[in-house]
Amino acid sequence: MKHYKEFTITAEPFNAELISGLMWQLDITGVNEEVNCLKIFAAEDSKVTTEDVKAMLQKLVDEKMLFRFSVEEYYLEDKNWNEEWERSVNVIEVSDRIVIKPSFRDYKAKQGKIIITIDPKMSFGTGEHQTTKLVLQLLENYVKPGITMLDVGSGTGVLAIAAVKLGASSGFAVDNDEWCFDNANENCRLNSVAGNIEVKLGSIEDIKENNFDLITSNIQKSILLDISPEIKARIKLGGIIILSGLLFTDEADILKAYSSLGFQLLEKKSLDEWIAIVFKSTGKIS
Repeated sequence: MKHYKEFTITAEPFNAELISGLMWQLDITGVNEEVNCLKIFAAEDSKVTTEDVKAMLQKLVDEKMLFRFSVEEYYLEDKNWNEEWERSVNVIEVSDRIVIKPSFRDYKAKQGKIIITIDPKMSFGTGEHQTTKLVLQLLENYVKPGITMLDVGSGTGVLAIAAVKLGASSGFAVDNDEWCFDNANENCRLNSVAGNIEVKLGSIEDIKENNFDLITSNIQKSILLDISPEIKARIKLGGIIILSGLLFTDEADILKAYSSLGFQLLEKKSLDEWIAIVFKSTGKIS
């Protein structure tokens, strides 16, 4: 009988997408996101150890992206990985209008519902995380018919897909991870919006287009601070940006940086310890 290693990771704050992306640098075979922990799996003969996992997480602590973490290791009997993954992915009612579902789950939509089909390969986001929910809920208020949008750090592509389904005419989704690039393209096809969204492998610097009506970015604070000039260069005057991936403790630094670039705070929205912030480009430097 085959066996495998399971490492259960808890962390504060719990950012499953950030942690899982880092863990794929190790010799692992799978990732499952659960309500308050992340489980990563490695083959029986894999050389990955608890110390390796802890060393990777310690990097996030050193960069002040995590406050603390714990890792527990188990040695278990092998499973049907695809079956386990499918069991962990559910239908998510993000708001009264937006529902996210995997392709293998049935959902009877009521009139007026916007159904987004997301198959999140390699656990790069299902819409369950608080920050993704916050941005999706804000998109309902800020997407206007015919606008153009850019999503930076797009993961599964869910934000760009949602924007188009809410009325945006076109969008760009950019991410520097190849898994995300492939997965976002797949999800665009699943939602019949591939003709409206261009998925790019790279960073915001690789987006030559500008004058976007709306830019979204659901990433950690350090990156949002680093790319703030690039966001300013690509948003039109009067355009809207929605930023998330942020904790309450990040708010002051984000407000200071973006206000100094001529962005006006429009609103903040919170869920548990996470926040999303909406700015408008005014061109007035403070």
